[in-house]
Amino acid sequence: MDVQVRKGDSLWYYAGLFNLPLPLLMDSNPSLAPEALQIGQTIKIPGWRTSTYTITQGDTLWKLAGEHRLSLDALFLLNPDADPDALQIGGSLLIPARVSIRIVNGNRPYTSAVLSEDLRALFDLYPFIQRSGIGQSVMGKELQELRIGRGNEYVHWNGSFHANEWITTGVIMQFLNDYLLALTNKEPIRGMDVQPFYNRITLSIVPMVDPDGVDLVLNGPPEGEFGEAALAINEGSRDFSGWKANIRGVDLNNQFPAKWEVEAERKPEEPAFRDFPGYQPLSEPEAVAMAELANQRKFSKMLAFHTQGEVIYWGYEGLEPPRSMSIVKEFSRVSGYEPIRFVDSYAGYKDWFIQDFRQPGFTVELGQGVNPLPLEQFDEIYQETIGIFLASLYM
Repeated sequence: MDVQVRKGDSLWYYAGLFNLPLPLLMDSNPSLAPEALQIGQTIKIPGWRTSTYTITQGDTLWKLAGEHRLSLDALFLLNPDADPDALQIGGSLLIPARVSIRIVNGNRPYTSAVLSEDLRALFDLYPFIQRSGIGQSVMGKELQELRIGRGNEYVHWNGSFHANEWITTGVIMQFLNDYLLALTNKEPIRGMDVQPFYNRITLSIVPMVDPDGVDLVLNGPPEGEFGEAALAINEGSRDFSGWKANIRGVDLNNQFPAKWEVEAERKPEEPAFRDFPGYQPLSEPEAVAMAELANQRKFSKMLAFHTQGEVIYWGYEGLEPPRSMSIVKEFSRVSGYEPIRFVDSYAGYKDWFIQDFRQPGFTVELGQGVNPLPLEQFDEIYQETIGIFLASLYM
């Protein structure tokens, strides 16, 4: 929601008028000097929208403010030309409305187009979200990182490293929406006040690492050379439900230089629907983008969300720091998932992250069954995972 600055207005005043944390207002308007607002400047108010109201017999601004639980000055601010003593029947007023319900529905086939649609809506409603393009997929789809918060400590989440594990993106996006709602409405999540996290932590999210692969699984092969190559790898079958790889048949979570040679010796030697680690580590643009992001941000903690098994992998060659154990114990307590320290698998993002940064890294395997997990599991998975999302912020 946009408002125009009047004489005497300030961000501090708007924070009180709309019951918003001041840091959210400041970060929604980063180009403005908070102590030197100019009359007529546009201010973005996060977490609020406007609706158009048609004036009827007996309406007054005082009556409408009471009915909509608003300060009278909020109506004056949005309707500077309205004469409070002479409202015209049939005329219109703008009514500010706080957004208190989700605009993201993660419980649906979550393609890259759905992700883009939801991101546009979130950026419009919550302009304090920072976003960066961190690279492109093989087919040129932009890989986006979202950042929420102003702390020096970076906590990272990612989803859909594997194409047929696209449900992880929906889970991440729905929780992100709940986190934004809690911040702008000053409400807790599961009884926990999340406001302190905004100032202490910057949350980094790459919701979909493999958009080409996700779209292949959900939409079928695209027209052109990439679709034809994928069909050939899939032996002509148009059923891509078992496809884990990127569009070129490379398993992105086998792409990282952490015993990559071990995986290469025992995995497919050429492009395949799953498990092919590439002809060399970091050959794929999606993997390169994720490696460069970690090198740039220096995450204090990293969570990669996968499916399935209801387990959390948290070790690599004994290089994980001691605090990883206490963190994963809390993840297990709040979710019921089983922590597993070591597994005979290498070259994953979690493995490389622990190896190169010696910080806590986790692969969280959501749900149970055969990938792609059915959407009937979404609500249960989401409720199990909320605690992990929160714990990643406070541990």
